[in-house]
Order: sequence, then structure tokens, then C-alpha cells
Amino acid sequence: MTHDGPPRRRHYLWALGWSLVTVLLGYAVLDVADAAPGVLTMRPLPPPPPTETVATRTLPFVPQPTLPTSAGPLLPSLAGEAEVPSTGGVAKALAAVRALPALRDSALVVRDGQTGQVLLDQRGSDLRIPASTTKLLSATAIGQVFAPDETLRTVVREGDRPDQVVLVAGGDSLLSPGKGDPLAVAGRAGLADLAAQVATRLKAQGTRAITLYVDETYADGPTTAPTWAPTFRSSGITGAVAMLGLSTQRAAGGAPGPADPVAAVRAAFARQLGAMGVTVRLAPRGPAPGVSGSPMPTPSRPAAKAPTSPTDGSGTSSGPSPSAAQSMSPNGTAGASAVPTSGPGSVLGSVESAPVREQLALALTDSDNALTEILARQAAYRSGAGTAFDRVGAWVVSQVAALGLDTRGVTLSDASGLSRENRVRADLLSDVLVLGYDGRHPVLRQALDGLPIGGLTGTMADRLSGANHDAAGRARAKTGTLTGANALAGSVVDDSGRLLVFVGMVAGAGTNEARAALDRFVAAIASCGCR
Repeated sequence: MTHDGPPRRRHYLWALGWSLVTVLLGYAVLDVADAAPGVLTMRPLPPPPPTETVATRTLPFVPQPTLPTSAGPLLPSLAGEAEVPSTGGVAKALAAVRALPALRDSALVVRDGQTGQVLLDQRGSDLRIPASTTKLLSATAIGQVFAPDETLRTVVREGDRPDQVVLVAGGDSLLSPGKGDPLAVAGRAGLADLAAQVATRLKAQGTRAITLYVDETYADGPTTAPTWAPTFRSSGITGAVAMLGLSTQRAAGGAPGPADPVAAVRAAFARQLGAMGVTVRLAPRGPAPGVSGSPMPTPSRPAAKAPTSPTDGSGTSSGPSPSAAQSMSPNGTAGASAVPTSGPGSVLGSVESAPVREQLALALTDSDNALTEILARQAAYRSGAGTAFDRVGAWVVSQVAALGLDTRGVTLSDASGLSRENRVRADLLSDVLVLGYDGRHPVLRQALDGLPIGGLTGTMADRLSGANHDAAGRARAKTGTLTGANALAGSVVDDSGRLLVFVGMVAGAGTNEARAALDRFVAAIASCGCR
């Protein structure tokens, strides 16, 4: 029997020792190479990870600016303290600008915003394509119909049976697909809020499955105008004109909205009800059961000088049905005796939009063609006029004339200014601006306050900048752009603190050339003083 214990133990200890030496040597190499921390490391270790205790944050002290080091004292009051500019001073200040090639054949008007005095009139009575400055006339007309704080209601009613539910279009094209935002203009009323009201009522009466209808009788009409280019809607220049729409589907350049906004709202509302446990079947489009007329206002007076007929030539009714008119109270809301509290026709839920004047200001800020048409169509409908685009345009002109303004020769084929058939005078646009600033037309005044600000907001964000910075931040204007026709109309506070109104309409010049010339025109007005 062989005894081999001690030699094997020695071999084991010897191998273990060499292994430890190898590990130590490898670590030393990594340490020197700064690949592992240790006493041989050639650079400091990284800082430890942050802890939950954060040091007190301090801010540098910045002295407040004083008047001598700031942009200057506040502008004087607009209550008449500054002297009215002279016609001679304005003509002299604008001589070089008026000589620009783009402006030689243009229509230019400058007026004092407080007295209305005409300070410059260059071809102001010429009839020209107004493009989107048409919206100023439409805002004037819309303001004649809607009360200052009036809103638009979207209502859901019960049909002939408890399992028939009718979504009634009420003119709000800015519905939020989810919850409403009480501080927003686009999205003030929410479909999720409306669905919650309806689902609660349905479940209380034991209804879990419904057929959803849509009542589209209120201010119904064509979605696009025959005088518009076919690509206007598909390219996002305008959305489809309808009395229901989602705030998230507003058309923008390169991003068109849906061809059928009502169908989009109906689908979104059905999804909201489904998420709340109500099974929804969509009914075919057409007459809705159990509802006679819209919950929205109907004509309380005939439209001033507006043409009337049973139809507007496109198969669209020129006014609401007698049953609709009879179901409304004088203030335009559904009368208590007309709307049952339960059973067919009863209201299952309702939401209200932002005030119309805020929507109108938004339409001017963004130059939203569809929103302008939607508001103008409702206003015309309530006045008893037709709902086709040319009928609404004719109604707009009649309402402006009813205010005592000279509309001779003026024709509109739409309310937004997309039609090249529109013809407007620069002096009429200046009349509207002066009227809006006199304080007697609150809806129009707020609309003018919504005009884009030069160099800052909306369609004026990239205008009046660079060499034309004299008017940046203190000019508000409505732009107008169609191929070969450019316009700019608004107001500016000049260096003396005086509010001046201006209109420029350019024909035949390229868009970039026309815009640059009009910007220089406004900058010259802002900086001259012109006493």
C-alpha cells in the first residue's frame, strides 16, 4: 500500500500560490492602465453617484433694469393725448415706400384709429381681390348676430325609444375628443364629458345598448365652395365646413382635416360611450328619430337686405323648419316647454363651446378658413339667409351695409376669402377697422384683438421682422394671400403713441415681393410720427 498524502498536499498548495500571484499581477496591470481602481491608478476615481440630498439651489443676482437702460418708457395713452398725424407728414414719410415696384399700382389707405380721419388714400376705392382680409368683413357680420358671451351647444337627445340616441350638431367644430379644457378655445367642450353624462343617464334607465344617430339639420350645407380650387381641402388650406368637428383635426398647411368631420365626431363619440360600457351601433346618416329641429337658435329677425328663397340653389334649405323655430325660446335656447325631461326628445347630455367671439379671434389669429365659414354660416342661418357659400357671402355684405358702411361694388362668394371671385375696396376694410376700435361692437372688437401680432403670433409671426422691426410687437394685422393677390389690413401704434389703421392691397406682384413691400409700408407708418 502506497502513502502519497504529503506530496499531493504540496502540489496543491503550490498551484494555489501561483494562482494568487497571477490574479494579483493581472489586477496590478489593470490598476496601472486605469481600468480598475486602486493605489496604482494614474487618474482620480469618478465622483460618487448622487444621493437623495440635493444642495440648496442659488440663483445669480440680476439687477432690475431702469428706464434709462431699458427699451424706453411706456407708450402714451391711446385716449387722444398724442396729436393726430398730418396728411402731409404721412405722404412724406411714405413717399419712398410707395415708389416700390410692388406698391406703385397698389391700393393703400392710412387712417387715424381714434377719429377715423383719412391720412392717405391711394386707389382706396378700387375693387380688388381681398384674399383672407375678407375675414374682417365676416367678423363684422358675425358680430351683429352673436351676443358677446354666446356659446354653441352640442346636445344628445333620446330618440323615439330609450335605445335610440341622437347626437345633435350645434355648430361647435372645436370639440375635444377627450375631456374638455375650461381654459381653451379649441377643445373647451369635451366628448368624454358628454359621453359620461349620456352613459350615466342610459345606465340609470337600464339601457346598455343603443343605436346612435346624428341630427345635422342645424345650418347644414355644402362642405366646400364651388369657387375654391379642388386642392384647397386636400392640401390643408381649409378644412371641410360642417357643424361638428374635432379640435385635434383642424386643417393646417400640409395636414388636411377629415373630408367628413361629422362622421369623425360620431365615431369618436361612439368610442367614448363604448369605453364607458355602452354598446353602440351606428345608424345610417339621415333623419334622426324623436328630434324635430336643432337645440340651437333659429332666426329671430330677417337678414338685412339678404336675399331669401325656399332653397339656396344647392338643395340646402335657406332657413330652419317651422317646427325648429317654434321649439326655441326668444333667447335662442331650447324652451322648457319644448324639451321633455324624459322620453323621446329629452336631453341626455350637453356641452358648451368657448364664446363665439373667442372662436372668431382664433379664426383671425390662425387665418382659419373653415372656422370662419362655420361661424358665418351659422350667423347667416340664424338671420334667415341661405347656407350655400355665395349666399353667406351676400349676407355678409348686407350686414356690413346695414351698419351704414358703403359696400357699393363689393361682392363675396364666400366668407373666408379663398374665392378669387371676391371683390372688396381697401377703404371699406379701413371703415371696418375704425368701426371695430370705437368700442361699440364688442364681438368685433375682441375679434380685432385676436389679429396676429407682427413678429410674434399667428400668420404675422414671420412678418415685420429684420429691417422692418419698427412695427414688430405693436402692429396687429390680417394677412391675405392668393396667387397674384396679397393684402395686409390692421392697426399699429406709432412712435407718438397714436393708433393708426392701415390697409394695403397688392395685385400682380410676386408673393415675396408684395409681402416685403407691405411690411415696409407698415414699418414706415409705425416709425414716422408724421406730424
